[in-house]
Parts: sequence; structure tokens; C-alpha cells
Amino acid sequence: MTDPDETSPIEELLGGAHRNTLVERMGIEIMEASAERVVATMPVEGNTQPYGLLHGGASCVLAETIGSVGSALHAGPGRIAVGIEISATHHRSATSGLVTGVATRLHGGRTVATYDIEITDEQGRRVCTSRLTCMLRDAP
Repeated sequence: MTDPDETSPIEELLGGAHRNTLVERMGIEIMEASAERVVATMPVEGNTQPYGLLHGGASCVLAETIGSVGSALHAGPGRIAVGIEISATHHRSATSGLVTGVATRLHGGRTVATYDIEITDEQGRRVCTSRLTCMLRDAP
């Protein structure tokens, strides 16, 4: 069991910004994060629609979370990333276990960053393909 007061390297990187947010409620765990690539997992359990399948909105939450993390890292200190467009194609259902999202930067400019996100099940089968574009701004 991990100590709740311990800080993981990813939490240090993100500054605990995910605490008490949707990311925490969905059970999203960021495993790797850089401006070029972000990897995270999310449990299917607790994130399903009434038929017991992974909710499409949950896939979008995972995609927007990891694309936004990458965008914020790309933007750098003193800047923020705000999602302005997301698309998602749902290829197959997931009913148990974890899904893994991998966000890969397609474009990283001064004012806009775009990420391709692939979400797969534990067998490596693609569940969802998403694309997120974030606007990069100076922090308020």
C-alpha cells in the first residue's frame, strides 16, 4: 500500500493539480508525461454506461486529460493550455480492467498544440482514437 502523503514523480511534475478534480474521480493515473508523449491508465469499472461498457464520455475525459497535460508541458511555466476541440471515434467496447491512453504531439506551436490520442484495452486492442487541440495562453 502506498502512503497517501508520498508524492510520485508525476505528481511533482504536475504540482498536484489533479487533486479533487474529475481526473481523480475517474481514477486516471498518469504513468509518463512529457511535451511529446503522455501515457495514462483509467479503470473501466466505475466509468461505464448502463450496459456495462466503458462510457464514450469517459474515453473523452481520458483523452482530454492526457492531451491537456502534454499541451501544458509544451506551453511551459507561466502558461496554460485550454482544450478548444476534441473528436473521438469509438472502435470497440471495454467491459473490465484498465484502458491505456497514449497522447502523441502532432503540432506544438506558440498558441496551439494538437495531440493524437490512442486508447487501448489490456489486450492492446484499440478502443478509441481521439484528437485534441488546445489553445496556449499566458496564465491569468
